Amino acid sequence: MKRMSISLCLSALLLLACVPGSTVKANPQSEKVAKGVMASGGATSVSGETGDKSVNNSAGEVEIVMLKYKFVPQVLEIKAGQTVRWINKEKRQYHSIWFEQLGEVESDYLFPDETFQKTFNKPGEYPYRCGPHEEMIGKIIVR
Repeated sequence: MKRMSISLCLSALLLLACVPGSTVKANPQSEKVAKGVMASGGATSVSGETGDKSVNNSAGEVEIVMLKYKFVPQVLEIKAGQTVRWINKEKRQYHSIWFEQLGEVESDYLFPDETFQKTFNKPGEYPYRCGPHEEMIGKIIVR
């Protein structure tokens, strides 16, 4: 029963993160998170048209899931010094992380369950995309 409620909670958070105009923000003053939404660290607050939801972890690492050819969440707001970890949750497909507009080199291809991480030390906006799938785009906003 507990596993089913965690799955439902995770599904609801993933759907909320896909709502147009929604943003996920890092916030150390928040409550709990369903296992798998974030890695072991960082706090996140999900804001969208359906309302606000705060979640918590403490070490400063936030997770973005690659699933169904999307980055979830697509826009993530964090504090300077936090680390973002991308994890590929597709069954068979590979992806990459590429901050092309910033002139950075594309990451290695990430096959299912592989990860890539990057620490953001300077405030600003960091748009990125998947190298092999141009339609997969995301943005990190560092405050």
